[in-house]
Amino acid sequence: MTDKCSILNRICGPSDVKKLDDGQLEALCTEIRKTLVDTVASTGGHLASNLGTVELTVALHKMFNSPEDKIVWDVGHQAYAHKLITGRYSSFSTLRTENGISGFVRPDESEHDSFYEGHAGVSLSQAAGIAAANASKGSKNFAVAVIGDGSFGNGMVYEALNHAGSTKSRLIVILNDNEMSISENVGAMARYLAAFRAKPEYYKFKAGTEKTLRRIPLAGKPLARCLMKIKQNLKNLIYSSSFFEDLGFKYIGPIDGHNIGKLCEAMDSAKMVAAPVVIHINTLKGRGYDFAETSPEKFHGISKFDVNTGEPLSSGGSYSSYFGKTLCAFASKDKRICAITAAMALGTGLEDFSKTYAERFYDVGIAEEHAVTFASGLSAGGMIPVFAVYSTFLQRCADQLIHDGALQRRKTVIAVDRAGFVGEDGETHQGLFDVSMVQSVPNTTVYSPATYNELSKAMYNAFYKDENLVIVRYPRGSMPDAGDFGNTSGADYEIIGNAEAEIAIVTYGRLYFNAVKAIHLLAEKGLNVKIIKLHKIKPLPHGAVEEALKCKKLYFFEEGMRSGGIGEGFASKLLENGYCGTWSLTAVDGEFVSHASVTALMEKYSLSGEKMANKIYDEVMQ
Repeated sequence: MTDKCSILNRICGPSDVKKLDDGQLEALCTEIRKTLVDTVASTGGHLASNLGTVELTVALHKMFNSPEDKIVWDVGHQAYAHKLITGRYSSFSTLRTENGISGFVRPDESEHDSFYEGHAGVSLSQAAGIAAANASKGSKNFAVAVIGDGSFGNGMVYEALNHAGSTKSRLIVILNDNEMSISENVGAMARYLAAFRAKPEYYKFKAGTEKTLRRIPLAGKPLARCLMKIKQNLKNLIYSSSFFEDLGFKYIGPIDGHNIGKLCEAMDSAKMVAAPVVIHINTLKGRGYDFAETSPEKFHGISKFDVNTGEPLSSGGSYSSYFGKTLCAFASKDKRICAITAAMALGTGLEDFSKTYAERFYDVGIAEEHAVTFASGLSAGGMIPVFAVYSTFLQRCADQLIHDGALQRRKTVIAVDRAGFVGEDGETHQGLFDVSMVQSVPNTTVYSPATYNELSKAMYNAFYKDENLVIVRYPRGSMPDAGDFGNTSGADYEIIGNAEAEIAIVTYGRLYFNAVKAIHLLAEKGLNVKIIKLHKIKPLPHGAVEEALKCKKLYFFEEGMRSGGIGEGFASKLLENGYCGTWSLTAVDGEFVSHASVTALMEKYSLSGEKMANKIYDEVMQ
């Protein structure tokens, strides 16, 4: 980091923020925004959401005492400013790089990070738990959940609201409304009352009035109750909704989320209330960087880009974009095909589908569980639904996949994007668990294509050949070049290389390209090795097992978890059929995978072409 940020480089922790005057706080926000843009342009990451929460972050650390007061960031992708003012400014240039700081909050990085976060809708439950623990211990500390309006589409949020509203815990929920999905109160009187209710003086006066009334002999308590009822009815008349207060929360807002003074005032008021509080703020995604303000979805999660133009530094096709184009091609010929996303149309390649076939496109918000069950309903109605979802978010749907998908025996297609290593997003986003999760589920077919052609074939099979629940999984990024070995057929399995070879690599998905490199390297050393390439990984193709039984040595490489994975299942089939050769399985074994480039992760977990070749050569030549 340079020393151009004269205030930011003096902030070692939240206590330093508390020393700043109003003018310095505004200057700090400007410096933070510049640092965010410059850094994310170099490393990639989440930009628009972070630019929108700068003043909020500064106000939080001005008014609360972290880490004694726990700040829980929903998703955690909007906490870059939080990192900058909690002692990580000097290391911020390492954002999302191997051995650098994470793009999400994580407790092993700072005492100011309460949880590992990467999924939406969890902060209210976590903060409610902290608040309950504080109450149990007699602690006066606060639990603060910061959650965006987008996450309010997640059902778990309402479960938490329903429970927490019935308590008297010191829980404060900051509802960061940056898309106006929760309507702003309308009218001059509503705006006036919203501003008035945010002032600490209001709560002091309110508490004093109630206390005085209750002291009046006989009539005091009934009078206080009557006054509060009149106040509530008047407020309900002026405000469009009393949703939060009906659930037991006190409501403050809406507040200008870019006005530090008003934010601090509202937070001070919330701290005086003897009940859970919702502070509703309005912010602008991408604030302070024109390109991000104009196209916040593009800058939600972005790769390295040119600060002056806002354009990505790399471009090209991807599995996601190919999936989207292929789905559009199928949908143009079959009006039953429809698409579902959980607020990820751009990320999953569905942007063109959403425009071309708007009547068959459903964005259900951040509600993956609902999406799967909704797809089952669409299928029951005669449609062919395709739910496109990241592997990491499919984890949320285990019960729905089993009960509402496979058990129902209806045609439902799940397109699993970001399968395998995702690189810089780290532990919360690596797509390593989906295969193990569905391995034991009956009535389920799973494809893991390596090439774009295989992806198209898998989708055709899912629509017109296979029954029940069909999962098609594919990795992040673009298809590597495999030369002549890139022209695969899309059959359930294939033998690549010399079919008579007695040593074989067994693998699937993107690792096929690494395996191709490995057999070339081994050929240069005089070893003849073939590839048993799986396209369908559940159920395992019987022919692939028969081919493996002919080999003396088998090496299985899997970009996923060893426990419950395809490798273990394949090995079981071999044993059942009396295999007498040697077998080796290389996969991720019993750990969460941290952030680093995909290339670095392939090396670390011995899944690169070079590591595959070295392992086989060393063992064969022993």
